[in-house]
Amino acid sequence: MEFTHLDARGHARMVDVTAKQPTVRSASAEAFVSCSVEVVGALRSGTVPKGDVLAVARVAGIAAAKKVPDLLPLAHVIGVHGVVLDVEVVDAGVQIRAEVRTADRTGVEMEALTAVTVAALAVVDMVKGVDRSAEITSARVTSKSGGRSGDWSRE
Repeated sequence: MEFTHLDARGHARMVDVTAKQPTVRSASAEAFVSCSVEVVGALRSGTVPKGDVLAVARVAGIAAAKKVPDLLPLAHVIGVHGVVLDVEVVDAGVQIRAEVRTADRTGVEMEALTAVTVAALAVVDMVKGVDRSAEITSARVTSKSGGRSGDWSRE
């Protein structure tokens, strides 16, 4: 197995994508925040003391997708051309899903994953005063399309 982010001496490097042609690419990810029954009720009724948790989470996730190169040192600066971030209150907590799109030289899997994890962090931040046990229980890429390696989807 070849590690593209390592040079011949094993040192970290940024992969050179200069010769790649821009193509349309997308990636989806999801995260889940487990919350107490009380918090789920407060989310559904809009009575969380800090305000509109779902709106803040959406905006935080979208903003985060555009900041990946600032957070991940080997990530490329790419144009994030579209982000759809859905936040849904379910019986056990908050389900977060994102799709990120670009027309660039490299994929947007990290942008999608960053979007859902930062949105999840925003949910925890806004409900922690009511439920200190709120936790992010999962975060994962669910699909990607475009680029040299083609399409992929989690089973």
